[in-house]
Amino acid sequence: MAILAFITMPVFAQNQAPAQQNQEPDQEQHQQQNQGLEQPLQADASQPVKIPTALQWVQRLSNSLKILNFDTSFVVVRNNRAEPYRWLHGVDAGKEMEIITLLNGPRKESIRIENVVSYFESDNQPYSVIGPSISGPIPGALWGSLEKLQQTYDFIGVGKSRILGRPAQLIRLESKDKQRFGYWLWLDIQSGLLLKSAIISRDGELLEQVQFTHLSITEQSHDILKQLHSADLPKPVEKSEAKSDFSWAVNWLPQGFELQNANRNRLSNINENVESLLYNDGLVNVSVYVSRSEDAGRAPSVTQTGATVLLSQLRDGYEINVVGKIPANTALTIADSINFN
Repeated sequence: MAILAFITMPVFAQNQAPAQQNQEPDQEQHQQQNQGLEQPLQADASQPVKIPTALQWVQRLSNSLKILNFDTSFVVVRNNRAEPYRWLHGVDAGKEMEIITLLNGPRKESIRIENVVSYFESDNQPYSVIGPSISGPIPGALWGSLEKLQQTYDFIGVGKSRILGRPAQLIRLESKDKQRFGYWLWLDIQSGLLLKSAIISRDGELLEQVQFTHLSITEQSHDILKQLHSADLPKPVEKSEAKSDFSWAVNWLPQGFELQNANRNRLSNINENVESLLYNDGLVNVSVYVSRSEDAGRAPSVTQTGATVLLSQLRDGYEINVVGKIPANTALTIADSINFN
């Protein structure tokens, strides 16, 4: 099914009246999306005004991402290059559905219906997996429980600004152990949705950002999403328990990272196995790749694209690569902690 054929870049009318540009969610949705975020409509002189905490703001974002019907576009900016996406989300006939589509270049599209996520790319066979969110530019942790993130990140409310012509609240997620980058989130005060995000280094350098360029909130889900009820999507792949039987082990990771997957693939061009482990801390993925090599040992080298770091080293007859949105020093410590049996 060619969902992509239906998706085009929306037109953003600069002078459109707010009432025409964005429709308010119905009363029930409005009550749900503000659950846990206390914002009195009228000041009561006898009661102190309760200001929402940074955690409450992110909880509201998580709730809004699940219940609101919206059509939005955003660009991912890294290394002075921009990738445009369109994102549709809605609830129809009791099912939560969404589509995220890359608008430039070869086809890259992700579809989620409840907890089944399907991926379509021009150079790979389509496949589906079981999961609560799409793996892509928007961190999946923003959909789920925030308890794990609270163990490794501080939630800090900074202040208000204006993004996409809308009042926004800035929330910072700062790494408690300084082994991770910081995340800045600008949330729409009216709906709680994300309007902008940025990944910031420990030195305050902007590494990567997601800037939304259009947002429309509607009472009903988009017609494109309704078509998914009859879509022929790949059956989800059975996910096995994540465990490693490799002859090597990673002995250090920042607190909160847990093993998600272990793979072994043979590369035909070098006739060698490449073994990999995937870890996640709730917000960030880190992959570790190990393969045998007859090349002489060499000092670690680092390549960085936006916030993504690739650290490579050769030692003890193995090539080690660590990839993730983490500081280079963190990647090096992970690589150095690997020992071989």
